[in-house]
Amino acid sequence: MTETLELEARYSSGVYVKRPVTIVRGEGALLWDEQGRQYVDCVGGQGTANLGHANPAVTAALTTQAQRLIACPEIFPNDQRAALMARLSQLTGLPRVFLCNSGAESVEAAIKFARAATGRPEIIAARRGFHGRTLGALSATWNQAYREPFEPLVPGFRHVPYNHLEALSQAINENTAAVILEAVQGEGGVHPGKPEYLQGAARLCQERGALFILDEVQTGFGRTGRMFAFQHYDLRPDLLCLAKSIAGGVPMGATLIGERVGTLPAHIHGSTFGGNPLACAAALATLSELERLDLPRRAAENGAYFLAQLRQVRSPLIREVRGVGLLVGVELRRKAAPFLQMLMERGVLALSAGMNVIRFLPPLVISREQLDCVVATLTQVLAEPVAEQETVPA
Repeated sequence: MTETLELEARYSSGVYVKRPVTIVRGEGALLWDEQGRQYVDCVGGQGTANLGHANPAVTAALTTQAQRLIACPEIFPNDQRAALMARLSQLTGLPRVFLCNSGAESVEAAIKFARAATGRPEIIAARRGFHGRTLGALSATWNQAYREPFEPLVPGFRHVPYNHLEALSQAINENTAAVILEAVQGEGGVHPGKPEYLQGAARLCQERGALFILDEVQTGFGRTGRMFAFQHYDLRPDLLCLAKSIAGGVPMGATLIGERVGTLPAHIHGSTFGGNPLACAAALATLSELERLDLPRRAAENGAYFLAQLRQVRSPLIREVRGVGLLVGVELRRKAAPFLQMLMERGVLALSAGMNVIRFLPPLVISREQLDCVVATLTQVLAEPVAEQETVPA
């Protein structure tokens, strides 16, 4: 065991299952460990590295801003923050912005804003949905393994089947403050929302006085082939949750606020670090680079190519390949964990999405040659013998 691995094993909280490789450097879609071994990164910082690693523009923005001003709470206006809020509003069409530090915080804000704006207590979420691990966001999250240790959770949350409009219609009533949905369920197994479902959900909320919260923490900033996934569906959410790649890997989140939310009272919510100038400068540079490099288009084209190549892999272990842009899942008939280990040993880093789905979230700068390497490595891994497992139910 290396010194770094030993220190992490000794001092880490224990809440993370650590992979036995120490990452020390990155560039583009590649990572290197402390032994100098190279990996194709399909974890992508769990979706934070859409722009790739060590982007020069983001690095320069951080350096310049760190020499000017790092901390400035929102009780004082700031030039970087003001510019970022204006840019996010222009990109989304939503008029107001609350800045925070993570996806869970963005969801927490949206839940609070919805209850405050409507005066209603109930939030409807989807089965298989994932919205974060803080208590409010966890109450909207479906996975019982995440929920049970902390029950009772925040009251007033209900879950209905995803992509099932009739079930959602039956659930919304006069107590419903909001419906919260992901455009693509990432953690829940990479399940894209059907256009008629997401459009129908927005319509039902409009008709029944509830607010429509769209969680784009993972799908935002080019991941699905548009700057935001809601643009595929001609949607206009009332509250839009953003984070992960908003600032090129620097911790940041945002809740975009639509007209139907109305005016929020002062002091109803806040964040000490939210909208700090350093993260805002990184976010402005990230947005400029996403547009300069045309990364949403590249994600659409390379995502279609990647899906096509993966669907040509002939293996009895594959149940389905699905995804949008460069958010791709390979559902297996076996547990994913052993195959993730084998991929890592062969130089490809990937994620799980539930028990039996391998999830690929590469930086949007990944090349087709690197994607070919991922497909070839997966093909090799699936062809090799693994310990006997029971088939995972569909």
